[in-house]
Amino acid sequence: MECEHQFRNIFQVEPRRLFSVVGMIAISILVLQTLTLPNRFGFIHLFPDSKTVLHKESSLLIGYSSSESILVGNVHFLNESKLNNTSAVLEVVGITEFSNIEVESGHGSETKRMKRDLTNDDTIENDQEHDHLSQLGEENKGGGFSVEEVSDLDKNLVENDSVPENDSVRERGTKPEQGARETIKLLPPHHDSAISKKSMATGNTTIKTMRCNMPPKTVMTISEMNSLFLRRRTSALMRPQWLSARDKEILSARSQIENAPTTQNDGELYGPLFRNVSMFKRSYELMERMLKVYVYREGEKPIFHQPILKGLYASEGWFMKLMEGNKKFIVKDPRKAHLFYMPFSTRMLEHSLYVRNSHNRTNLAVYLRNYTHMIAEKYSFWNKTGGADHFFVACHDWAPYETRHHMERCIKSMCNADVTQGFKIGKDVSFPETYVRSQRNPLRDIGGEPPNNRTILAFFAGSMHGYLRPILLSHWKNKDPDMKIFGRMPFGVASKMNYIHHMKTSKYCICAKGFEVNSPRVVEAIFYECVPVIISDNFVPPFFDVLNWDTFSVIVAEIDIPNLKVILQSIPYEKYISMQLAVKKLQQHFVWHSKPVKYDLFHMTLHSIWYSRVFMLKSR
Repeated sequence: MECEHQFRNIFQVEPRRLFSVVGMIAISILVLQTLTLPNRFGFIHLFPDSKTVLHKESSLLIGYSSSESILVGNVHFLNESKLNNTSAVLEVVGITEFSNIEVESGHGSETKRMKRDLTNDDTIENDQEHDHLSQLGEENKGGGFSVEEVSDLDKNLVENDSVPENDSVRERGTKPEQGARETIKLLPPHHDSAISKKSMATGNTTIKTMRCNMPPKTVMTISEMNSLFLRRRTSALMRPQWLSARDKEILSARSQIENAPTTQNDGELYGPLFRNVSMFKRSYELMERMLKVYVYREGEKPIFHQPILKGLYASEGWFMKLMEGNKKFIVKDPRKAHLFYMPFSTRMLEHSLYVRNSHNRTNLAVYLRNYTHMIAEKYSFWNKTGGADHFFVACHDWAPYETRHHMERCIKSMCNADVTQGFKIGKDVSFPETYVRSQRNPLRDIGGEPPNNRTILAFFAGSMHGYLRPILLSHWKNKDPDMKIFGRMPFGVASKMNYIHHMKTSKYCICAKGFEVNSPRVVEAIFYECVPVIISDNFVPPFFDVLNWDTFSVIVAEIDIPNLKVILQSIPYEKYISMQLAVKKLQQHFVWHSKPVKYDLFHMTLHSIWYSRVFMLKSR
């Protein structure tokens, strides 16, 4: 009775006192949560739409005083001296030891990969994890986010990842839907999300499947991609109200490209590789003669101006290094530029700002949004076109999300070229994902056996990332001696050489998607003169704007995996010989050089960006 009397008295106090008590309790709880947060960056997720990522007064960066960061516009960029080594990068996200790093999507090897990417050590013979990643396809590590685990901004981007209305996309029919249900049944346990595991531990058996572990709801075929590309090439995406001197130069270049003289007997270019070799050659010549690029100097290392030159995401680093060091295309006066380059690394953005186990990338997107706001406030060039003459080059899987909306009009050169995640055919550039094993010798191991010595019909080896690879193995692993389809290969240098040997002695190399549509196997196949077989719905192949992929590759729909051998065996031997020759001719366009070489990967990337800009503009 006494307890009941006291309980009633609580609700007989004055409302003002009651609200005061409740307010004090709420403040106490908030302070307690602040002191006990498992990561020291927690408040970013409490306020995902905050104006700045690294706020001066909040002291979110433990170990950094406000004087150790630089405020540029609305963004704090950390001093280079604090972020020029591995430990400093980890300190930003509240991590002090590599051994403590885990990625909850089931990628424990991310720890060693982070350490390796941030060093300049080119000695890989004893780096078993490096060899292992090369074989197993440790690509696409970043796709593991379930809709239930992300912020509101993330949910908007994950749930509404769709193709623009004017893109020709068909929904999966009855047969694909059945395949989708079969796919989910085949998912191995380690692909469950952290929340799924927690739910199962508490008795709730509801499985929350990640987007990367489900087949796409819509599919655009390669023929539909071609039709869309040709339709957009005959139109234009931008009609300025007035033409600047640079615009007039661009329009002049477009006219010359469209009326290019026919190219015959060109010793440098192999005509069958291209959609139109005459237009490509003329466009390339005009690029060399005319193109001027302004590189923004704003932004601090490591996110800006610090290229990674080895590993899975090396492509964006090599382009950054060669672009910033280029004397032919770079201009110091932005008024003379046709294009504006924003030199950030999406890989270093993840290393520096992503809060491990948070399943929230909002602060990464906000960081780049604030960077673009700062550029727009400091310069007039962004606002003239809405960023349409600006570009970036990114290879991390999260790039489509991180740049969505605030960089929508930019020319996006991305490895994750997925039409269901905002990649716009005819404007954006599909950037090749290249696994660079040696910074000093990126051409190491290039080449392969001649066609007569390629005794394996088809080869694949890799981790069971995503929903597709388990299906591939369920149909073909140990089922046919002509189909060398494996899961993980053992660690070690010998295993790496075994992987490379298989690619060098196979007729066809299977390039099956992982968590995302892109895979370094496409370039690896070209590297080892093996005809690539791309199995990745909605993936736009690299340099789709200029290359004719029918000449040197086989593109197989995901639902046709059970018919894979029949498809490959139906290709006449003469056709295979022609494709294999084309792959050898294609190599020069997919390799990096310490000093850029004509028609190499650096120039091909820059040309596709230039090409997009040329055909984006139309006079009134």
